[in-house]
Amino acid sequence: MKIALVHDQLNQFGGAERVLLELSDIFPDAPIYTLVYDKDKMNGAFDGKDIRTSFIQRFPLNLGINFFKYFLNLMPQAIETFDLGEYDLVISSSSAFAKGVITKTNTTHVCYCHTPTRYLWDDTHSYVADLNLPKVAKIFVRKSLLKIRQWDFIASQRPDYYIANSEFVKNRIKKFYRKDSVVIVPPVDDPKIDPVNKDEIGDYFLIVTRLRPYKKVDLAIQAFNELPSKYKLKIIGTGEYEYELKKMVVNDNIEFLDYQPDDKKFEYLKKCIAFINPQEEDFGITPVEAMMVGRPVIAYKKGGALETVMPGLSGEFFEKQTKEDLKNAIINFDHTKYNPIEIKNYAQKFNKDRFREQIINFVENLKK
Repeated sequence: MKIALVHDQLNQFGGAERVLLELSDIFPDAPIYTLVYDKDKMNGAFDGKDIRTSFIQRFPLNLGINFFKYFLNLMPQAIETFDLGEYDLVISSSSAFAKGVITKTNTTHVCYCHTPTRYLWDDTHSYVADLNLPKVAKIFVRKSLLKIRQWDFIASQRPDYYIANSEFVKNRIKKFYRKDSVVIVPPVDDPKIDPVNKDEIGDYFLIVTRLRPYKKVDLAIQAFNELPSKYKLKIIGTGEYEYELKKMVVNDNIEFLDYQPDDKKFEYLKKCIAFINPQEEDFGITPVEAMMVGRPVIAYKKGGALETVMPGLSGEFFEKQTKEDLKNAIINFDHTKYNPIEIKNYAQKFNKDRFREQIINFVENLKK
């Protein structure tokens, strides 16, 4: 069986790209079709892979890579230009455009859906409101999003099967795309690191994420700005919102650590008091990575966190997405009541071996 993989774009490395990398390891002969590939931002993860890009990649002066988001209106056309006629099975890894590839009648298309495109559906109003644009410009943005939203629904009907990364996303696929799906949660890397003893825990809380508005890092900064200096926050990650976030900091108890390779990231994870997850995640790989090294999670009680955080065992929730609720959760948090070994054992249900087995079984069942 000849297989191809399709991914939205490879210009940042996050949870979706970790899923794609695991799919590529499961199907090593499958080429990867994607809108653009910025090798410098992939940290070597896809070196040696057969990456095939769209015409946006070939714009002069690297415009397609460096100004990718400004070519939003071209992305539906670009994804449809991929000729996948030679493949028996296409697996798209999609939170935006990859599901829109056109396949032949005898080709099976399976979409691993990370989420229906948030800025087109339930987050569209907040997305436009947060844009740093004049009101007149936002009128044209809304018109553009309307056209892309119409295309997105049409494109959502093209896959023959959907795999959702959580029950939360399964419900969103049903609501916005009117399609059924099965749940296979993403693979989470087990670094094979033993949890540290309680007396080795550091004096800081930790966030690891892309620095984008919807990740709600600003909420954590607002909370820690008002907490006594003994409450420290370290933030690992980069992104277009980094400058604005750094400007919000008023005390020296908040530290930005920029990008950290996996070995360094896990060193910080295993010694944090707790991992903080202030946003509504579709699944949330990084909180589970914290659990993999025995650390508890303080999470906003919504979205995928409801499926990964077990109160009293692997973490706690805060109810409202406000700085006051988060502050109270941090002040009242007692990490000594958590058993790092039990947290790590609990997290094994999300490991790569489980993902690999479920994906292979899913594909094998397609042949029957």
